[in-house]
Amino acid sequence: MALAIIVMAAGKGTRMLSDLPKVLHKANGRPLIDYVLDTSYALEPQKVILIIGHQSELVKAATARYRLSTALQEPQLGTGHAVMQAENQLGNFEGEVLILSGDAPLVNALTLQNLIAFHHSRNAAATVLTADMDDPTGYGRVIRLNDSDTVLKIVEQKDASAKELLVREINSGIYVFNARILFEALAEITTDNAQNEYYLTDVFSICFQSGKRVCAFKTDNPNEIIGINTPEQLKEAERLMQEYIRHDT
Repeated sequence: MALAIIVMAAGKGTRMLSDLPKVLHKANGRPLIDYVLDTSYALEPQKVILIIGHQSELVKAATARYRLSTALQEPQLGTGHAVMQAENQLGNFEGEVLILSGDAPLVNALTLQNLIAFHHSRNAAATVLTADMDDPTGYGRVIRLNDSDTVLKIVEQKDASAKELLVREINSGIYVFNARILFEALAEITTDNAQNEYYLTDVFSICFQSGKRVCAFKTDNPNEIIGINTPEQLKEAERLMQEYIRHDT
């Protein structure tokens, strides 16, 4: 099955206390986006599309050596809106779409290969990569159907009920979709939520309600899916990278 990859790289990164695009902040001397793109190409995708927004020209220049195309998200109206910007380039694409976050540099290619294989084995329309977190505060929660592989919905923390907030399984922001189903569902999502944004996660509910199978694949290593939002998280990512290098040598 053909694979296309969409990498989200439009954010400002306000909490990084810098006007530099978040994905261009460096970990161990390299921009965060480099790690994500290197991992992407290890999967041998047919297409890679980078969603850019804040200081888009800087991001384009920093990634010019990679064989990719870009799509501009302006204004930025949520994760669903970001993926909508890639539709023109993927309108005739038949295959799977893997969605990655440009500020999550620690995910490895083997985990993504296993995610895609799981997605295929379940004949799913959509699959989310998840992890159990000791403190899931700030993350969207993954609500499963009776503890099965099937996902009922993914709920953002601001929209979660008291019961849903007790769930420790969190959404990594990494997904695999059937391309056609993804863009059909994106046409149905709305901004009727606490942040008045187009949530990509609403695609899961739409798929489930229309009888399509949506699944969750859990990684045993929660560190892999950590996103970088603050200088403190960047330092922790650098520490983990150095730890992985020591382990591999």
